Amino acid sequence: MKQIWNISLLLILLTVNGFGQVGTVFQPGDYRDGIYAKENTTNRRFIPYTFLREADVQWTKRVWRRIDLREKINQPLFYPLEYVTSRMSLIQVLQRALVSGELLAFSDEEFLSPLTVADVKKKFIHCDSATNQDVDASGNAVETRVWRCDSGEAIFRNVLRYSIKEDWVFDKQKSVLEVRILGICPGEYMEDKGEYKDWFWVYFPACRPIFAKYESYNTKNDAERRSFDDIFWKRLFNSTTYKEQNVYDRNINEYAQGIDALLESDRIKNDIFLYEHDMWHF
Repeated sequence: MKQIWNISLLLILLTVNGFGQVGTVFQPGDYRDGIYAKENTTNRRFIPYTFLREADVQWTKRVWRRIDLREKINQPLFYPLEYVTSRMSLIQVLQRALVSGELLAFSDEEFLSPLTVADVKKKFIHCDSATNQDVDASGNAVETRVWRCDSGEAIFRNVLRYSIKEDWVFDKQKSVLEVRILGICPGEYMEDKGEYKDWFWVYFPACRPIFAKYESYNTKNDAERRSFDDIFWKRLFNSTTYKEQNVYDRNINEYAQGIDALLESDRIKNDIFLYEHDMWHF
């Protein structure tokens, strides 16, 4: 009986020590920004595309779109602008993957001219020269040229759009119309010129394993954040068509301006919808 009492007393002391944190020593790995370890996103795998035979392709159309990050629905791709531990923006994910060698950047949308890591790093660092007026010891005017370089948050803030190249395909074997993105290109807004400058193209199927491991912000529930691959897979973004494949190989703004360009963009999107609709019209 005495032995049972001693065992019970020992269990009570261990319980108090565990729940009361008496004598607990935290190790460096025990400190984290959260109440549980997030393992779902880091171990997530992307959903591979289904195999597509050429004989099953009944109809296809290639279009180019632009994603404006200033639109509210596209803001999860734009923020955060600075480095934080909990999440990253899309351009930060691309920067990390390109600099580390996980991804390969191309100067053209056909993925024929790859860029070196040094060329990619130059895209994320901008240097401008400025002239300073000074006076020497003799009282003569002296001009000195000073170089000012911006990187990090200042560069991420200027990436305000993405261009994507995608193919719409109707598979007669499965009787479905599906879209597959081929490439993605970040574009920087040049404030001094008032226009955009495309940086490089990245092969999107090679990005999917990386995008699947980084989560984006969910305004409804922090416990159910989607990965960047989910955003593109589920089309959780808004975009505008700026080109369709044509015999002239020209953009919409080359033959339409203003409201006419927007109407032409909607016409291309509506043509894809009508084709799928007509396949099921009896």
